[in-house]
Amino acid sequence: MNTYSKGKLSYLLSILTIMTLLVLAACGNSNSADGDKKEKTEGSGETYTVKHAMDKTEIKGTPKRVVVLTNEGTEALLAMGVKPVGAVQSWLGNPWYDHIKGQMKGVKSVGTESEPSLEAIAALKPDLIIGNKMRQEKVYDQLSQIAPTVFSEELRGDWKSNFKLYAKAVNKEEKGKEVLADYDNRVADLKKRLGNQLKQKISVVRFTAGDVRIYHKDSFSGVILDQLGFARPESQDKNDFAEMNATKERIPAMDGDQLFYFSYETGDGEATKLEKEWINDPLFKKLKVAQEDHVHKVDDATWNTAGGVLAANIVLDDIEKIFLDKKQ
Repeated sequence: MNTYSKGKLSYLLSILTIMTLLVLAACGNSNSADGDKKEKTEGSGETYTVKHAMDKTEIKGTPKRVVVLTNEGTEALLAMGVKPVGAVQSWLGNPWYDHIKGQMKGVKSVGTESEPSLEAIAALKPDLIIGNKMRQEKVYDQLSQIAPTVFSEELRGDWKSNFKLYAKAVNKEEKGKEVLADYDNRVADLKKRLGNQLKQKISVVRFTAGDVRIYHKDSFSGVILDQLGFARPESQDKNDFAEMNATKERIPAMDGDQLFYFSYETGDGEATKLEKEWINDPLFKKLKVAQEDHVHKVDDATWNTAGGVLAANIVLDDIEKIFLDKKQ
């Protein structure tokens, strides 16, 4: 083979080697790209469907930016270790209840349960919105255009059904079960320690500006008392919410072995004024429960308006102190 042929062969081999390296590099890049795509897909999580009060909603992966539009929903998220990016302000507090304000630092207020701000919600770019049909049915379609939206049906005494829905919505059903189990175990333990004291009839009353209510069993505090096994006065032993707009002629219906009352005071002093008027009324002072000094003022936020699992645990704290601590 002459020198020219050798040179040409060497040149062709060099070109072939370069082309082979380029092909291998391309394959490597292709495999790397496929790997990144797979990792990204796995990291984003699977899509799951949540059936709720308004519709069925598909949610992809575990939501990271959640906006919640009920007070009890806020408590549910916090109990499961989920800090919302936005929430409706608490019914009492500025803007949060005292018992949750430490956990709500940095959370943006998005209006109230009755009037959430769509603009404020959209600005937070949520990947999930949790609301309630009873409160926000009219804006469900608009909320759904902002992000996947899940609505609970009602806001009443039994907070557990809503809690389970919220746990599914944020893809934390196992954590939710753990929270509920801890609460149920605590109720069972307290019930056992209360023993014969559960035979006492518990009366529950609420004062708001212009309205006095005698609470029945389908209220937040009523459900907790029922779970513990407490008896209720005959007129309060009903599976509905409350007797509203009570007049002073109904004061005898407030009697019992123990009476818990709370006032929804917004700052104008009207609820407090009404409370004092009724508590100091001669007819109230004649009640057996008043004469035996078994009347207890408790916090409206935790015994009523918050309506969630954190508040429920505080109610158990109060009951434990009142019924058991004095005996230790």
